[in-house]
Amino acid sequence: MLRRIGKWLHAGGLEAGELMHPDKGTPQGGVMSPLLANVFVHHVLDAWFVKDVVPRMQGHCFLTRFADDCIIGCAREADARRIMTVLPKRFTRFRLTMHPEKTALIAFERPPSRNRSAGGMGTFDLLGCTHYGAKTRQGYWVIKRKTVGKRLRRFMKESWTWCRENRHAPLQEQHWTLCSKLRGSYQYYGIRGNFKMLEVVCEHIERAWHYWLSTRSHKGYINWQKFEGFVRQKLPLPKPRILHNI
Repeated sequence: MLRRIGKWLHAGGLEAGELMHPDKGTPQGGVMSPLLANVFVHHVLDAWFVKDVVPRMQGHCFLTRFADDCIIGCAREADARRIMTVLPKRFTRFRLTMHPEKTALIAFERPPSRNRSAGGMGTFDLLGCTHYGAKTRQGYWVIKRKTVGKRLRRFMKESWTWCRENRHAPLQEQHWTLCSKLRGSYQYYGIRGNFKMLEVVCEHIERAWHYWLSTRSHKGYINWQKFEGFVRQKLPLPKPRILHNI
């Protein structure tokens, strides 16, 4: 079993189209990365947090972790600063490091109900989603999530490039790939409160597909009305859907 794990760790991974073999840690996107993170970090962080940290806190606190990403919430600022002081020492003991850009202490609290804006509430990114405070239709403050802007722009740019490079491929193949891209985006980012971002992605791919299909030849321009009828009747693209009610 140890030999198999060693092979996975030294298999390497693709970064920007180039095969990389890291000399430490697990390959980014590798099969063993989330599995080893759950086994190792459970001892380093989860068990330690429950056994040693929680009893020493003055207020309520919690830990939410997914593989090697986590959120620690504290009701008191003093508790949060105390954990931020001890956490790097705990990780260094096991030869682990904290990401310098992703690790931050953020004041994330619910504003009074009479406030019209969430000024000063703060936002943070986790697992590709930006968490922010917003009001419901009933006027209550809740935590909502939307696609991280950087990831949204990257997906739109890659989709535009793909439509340009594959505009001469058979329409059925183009349609199948674009549907796969949209379904993958909906399955990951289709969470409650993020419907607007799903619509932005769908509309962008429709525009990109229409634009590059119209450049297949100097006589091949397709007006938007004809394209809409063609897409909706013969090769419809998946419509945005909320798949996760969290």
